[in-house]
Amino acid sequence: MEKRLSEFKIGEVGVIKKVDGEGRVRRRLFDMGITPGATVILRKKAPLGDPLEVTLRGYELTLRKCEANLAVCSVEEDKR
Repeated sequence: MEKRLSEFKIGEVGVIKKVDGEGRVRRRLFDMGITPGATVILRKKAPLGDPLEVTLRGYELTLRKCEANLAVCSVEEDKR
């Protein structure tokens, strides 16, 4: 199942499949390590949903919701 990083629930894990956007914003996301193939875990969300804190490549990263919305991830469905 594919899902945007901004739609993750706390504790959800996914693998980045593609990064939308263009120009400086896309380059900035790549520079922060948000690249296809990277595993990402949503750690925290602010009360109103912006910003988000994720763990990526062994470090914590805080993103705005609009930035997280550009990352499309594959997520395993919970089969409980």
